[in-house]
Amino acid sequence: MDDKLDVPLEDAELLAEVELTTNLIIAASESDEVLDQDEVDRLLGVEHPSIPAQKVRDL
Repeated sequence: MDDKLDVPLEDAELLAEVELTTNLIIAASESDEVLDQDEVDRLLGVEHPSIPAQKVRDL
């Protein structure tokens, strides 16, 4: 008989989020200055897509 309440109590996405948050907290606590946005993005694994320059229209 299958016990529907016998489920793993591990949430991979939550664990990954906790790890990112922990890394950010550690970096902030070890820094003498406020972390700039680029450093926060690096710690969180955020990639900035390159945005192509838009041509300005002559009016």
